[in-house]
Amino acid sequence: MKKAIRKIKNYFENNYEFLAALVIFIIILVANLDFQKTIVLMLEFIVIIEVMKMISDFIKKEKLRLRFVIDIFIIFLIRDVVIYTSKAQKDYFTILFLLVVIMVFFIFRILAIKYSPGKKEFIEDLKEEKDEK
Repeated sequence: MKKAIRKIKNYFENNYEFLAALVIFIIILVANLDFQKTIVLMLEFIVIIEVMKMISDFIKKEKLRLRFVIDIFIIFLIRDVVIYTSKAQKDYFTILFLLVVIMVFFIFRILAIKYSPGKKEFIEDLKEEKDEK
């Protein structure tokens, strides 16, 4: 029994996201909040976190990373998809359009990572270190 409790405790220590989600879910149930509105607010909170991360990175490095901007748009569009799919009167064209736009932004994100100038600098630094040895 103690071993099982230790495993559960170890699981929650390593996976605190699950515990946080469980606490939020229990609060939603106890407070009798509208689940859809709560999900939308949490997604908006994630967008705000991403914007703050982008601003912080810009202030520290004086560079604006394309990846952060694309991530913000993807999360914001996912938020809109959740809103539209949870409505009683679904506008399937709008949902499909948003999903296509999300797919395009994912392609942009992959291209931004693959052809990142920082990646080229990193590879050049590795080559220089190798040449010095």
